[in-house]
Amino acid sequence: MITHPNCKINLGLHVVGKRPDGYHDLETIFIPVHDFCDELEITPATTNSPFPTIIQEGIALDNNPDDNLCMKAWQLLNNAFSIPPVQMRLKKNIPFGAGLGGGSSDAAFTIKMLNEMFSLNLTAEAMESYAARIGADCPFFIGNQTAYATGIGDELTPVDFDFQKLGLKVVVELPEGEHVSTREAYANIRIKDRKSRPDLREAIFRPIAEWRDLVINDFEDSVFPAHSAIAALKEDMYNRGACYASMTGSGAAVFGVFKINQ
Repeated sequence: MITHPNCKINLGLHVVGKRPDGYHDLETIFIPVHDFCDELEITPATTNSPFPTIIQEGIALDNNPDDNLCMKAWQLLNNAFSIPPVQMRLKKNIPFGAGLGGGSSDAAFTIKMLNEMFSLNLTAEAMESYAARIGADCPFFIGNQTAYATGIGDELTPVDFDFQKLGLKVVVELPEGEHVSTREAYANIRIKDRKSRPDLREAIFRPIAEWRDLVINDFEDSVFPAHSAIAALKEDMYNRGACYASMTGSGAAVFGVFKINQ
């Protein structure tokens, strides 16, 4: 079984408070980008080992393969259902440390694939519950539909928004050699008053020419001073005719929204 876990972008990202557990409360719009994907293949194991295996291809990852989130997804379901071991092959195209949710997507797609392979009959809600134990944005990739996310990014409300219906397309790029850790991005974040911010669910339905002042990623203020190449890429997107451009997540990727005929 082969599937293609896609990435996501954040359309606006507000950091609105710090929680007692040390995490931050967020408000953002998650939008799936279906043409920027990894490749994930899962097949039954051919050895007698009770453990799964994974082969990582494509972009080199800085983790031990056994720590891959796909392996963690298998372990979660194995703990609950004693599923058979599998062989996984993951070809990474989505860079890590880019704010695109690639690892979370891989894990969520693993859950969905294992649910189908072993007829676990898990509901979407149940799969989201397992996914939430892997990463805050992991549940989003179960439904994989545009959603307004709150909490730490795990509380999702569907939003009826589609760039294509507006005659727009998304272009995602990453400055060469740039990587932003989540710890770095949060180190200098400034929490702003929620009441002074536009509601993103309303802002994205305003004319796109107004988005520069309405649809803001708070992490740009904390990331751009130390990563001028990311700021430069955003400006370059505008120079190339983007209707709107922004860093996604906590960086380092930037996306531009262009008219489809551009």
